[in-house]
Amino acid sequence: MYQYKGENDTIAAVSTASGPGGIGMVRLSGSESLRILQEIFLNSKGVPIAEWKPFSARYGKIVRANGAAVDEALVTVMRKPKSYTCEDVVEISCHGGQTAVRAILELCLQRGARLAHPGEFTKRAFLNGRIDLTQAEAVLDVIHAKTEVSLQASERQLKGELNLAIEGLRERIMTVFTQAEAVLNFPDDNTDSGETASLKESLVSIVEKLGTLLGTTRVGRILKDGLRVVICGKPNVGKSSILNALLRFPRAIVTDVAGTTRDVLEEGANILGVPVNLIDTAGILDPRDKIEQEAVRRSHLSIDSADVVLLVFDCSHPLETVDYEMLLHAKNRPLIVILNKTDLPSGLDEGLLGEVTAGNVVVKVSALKGLGLRPLEEAIVTLALGGKTSVGEELLLNNIRHVEALTRALRILEGALRALETGTPLVMISEEIKASVNELDAITGRNIDEDLLEQIFSKFCIGK
Repeated sequence: MYQYKGENDTIAAVSTASGPGGIGMVRLSGSESLRILQEIFLNSKGVPIAEWKPFSARYGKIVRANGAAVDEALVTVMRKPKSYTCEDVVEISCHGGQTAVRAILELCLQRGARLAHPGEFTKRAFLNGRIDLTQAEAVLDVIHAKTEVSLQASERQLKGELNLAIEGLRERIMTVFTQAEAVLNFPDDNTDSGETASLKESLVSIVEKLGTLLGTTRVGRILKDGLRVVICGKPNVGKSSILNALLRFPRAIVTDVAGTTRDVLEEGANILGVPVNLIDTAGILDPRDKIEQEAVRRSHLSIDSADVVLLVFDCSHPLETVDYEMLLHAKNRPLIVILNKTDLPSGLDEGLLGEVTAGNVVVKVSALKGLGLRPLEEAIVTLALGGKTSVGEELLLNNIRHVEALTRALRILEGALRALETGTPLVMISEEIKASVNELDAITGRNIDEDLLEQIFSKFCIGK
C-alpha cells in the first residue's frame, strides 16, 4: 500500500458550495481539531467537548477571542478512527452564505489550522486506509453524476465493487505467478508439460475476465461524460423542434423561416437515465455566404464526432439529393433516421424510403404535437447501450486511468500466453506475469507514483 508521507497538521476548509444557501459548513480534520473547536465554540449547555457523544450535534455560537459572536452553529464531532479521514473531524454547520462561513474558516486558520488542498480530506481517507484509490476517485464521480443511473454506477464503485474485482484478478494472477515460480524453483517435482497447460488455462481465464471488464468501458464513459447526440438534416425539417421536444423546454428558436439555426446549439438532457449532450446543427444546404459556409462546416464536424446521429427528414415532402448525401455522410456513425411532421399528409415514397434507410433505425415523430418521442428516446438509449434498453447492475469502467492500466495488464498477459505457446523460457514469462500485477496495483493505490496521486486529487474541490 502507498505509504503516507504527508503532514500531520490539521486542515480546514469550507465544504459547501459558495453563494447564498440555507446551511454552510466548515470542516476540520487532524489532531488539533478538537482543541481549535474548544477555543471558538461556546456550547449553550456548557458540556465539555471531551464528554460529547460522537456523531451527535451540539448547538451553540462561534465566537471571536473577545467573546463577540460570529454566528449560531450546530457542531458535530467525529473522533478517530471512526471518521471520514480516520482522524479527529469537526463539522461546523452555520447559516449559509459567504460571510459567515468565511469568518468561521478564518477563525480556524488563526487557531492553527491550515487551509486544505483540493481533495485533501478524501486523500487522507485514502492514505489512512479507510478507502482505496478507486473509491476515492468514485467520490468525485458521485459529486459530478449527471443522472440517477450515473449516480448508481458511481455508488457501486464507491462501495468498493471495482476494488473487489481488481483484487480478485490480482489474486488469480499471483496464483499463476506462484505456479510459474514453483516450476522454476522445483523442476524435479513438476512435469513441465502439465504445468504449462495449467498455466495456459489459468491465463486464458484471466484474459477473458479482463476483456469482459474492459468491455463495459463504453457504457461507463457514456454515463459519466454523456452521450453526444447530433441532430442534423436540411433546413426547416424540424431539428430545433426535436431538440426542444427532447429537452421538454424551448431552448432553440423555432420559426417557419428556413435556416433559423445558424450555429451549433448544445444542451444537456436526461433521456431514460442516460446523460445526453444534444447538439442541434445548422441545416445542411448550399451556403449563400461565409456565415452559412462556417455553419455547414461545423455541422459536418459535429456529425463526424457524434456518438449517435439523428438524421431528420420532413415526411411531408419527398426525399431530395441532399437527403441522400447526408445519409452517405452519416452512414459510418450510429444512426437513427427520424421522419418528422407525421401530423401532416405524407409526401414520401415509402418503397424508396425503405430502400435508402435499410439497416437503419427509423422513428416517426411529430415534434410539434409531441408524438413518437418515447420510441425515439428508447431508440437513442438502445443504440447507445449496444442493444440494451437500460443499464443493469453490472460494474462499469468509467475512468480513463483504470482503462489504460487494465489494457496494459491485458496486453502483458496476452503476450505471456503467446510466449508460452512459442516455448519462451518460463523465467521470462514469470516476470511478465508479475508486471501485470503492478498495473492492477496502480489502479487500487497499492503502488502509485506520488505525482500521479497529487494529480488525481487536484481535480477535487477544496473541502472534499
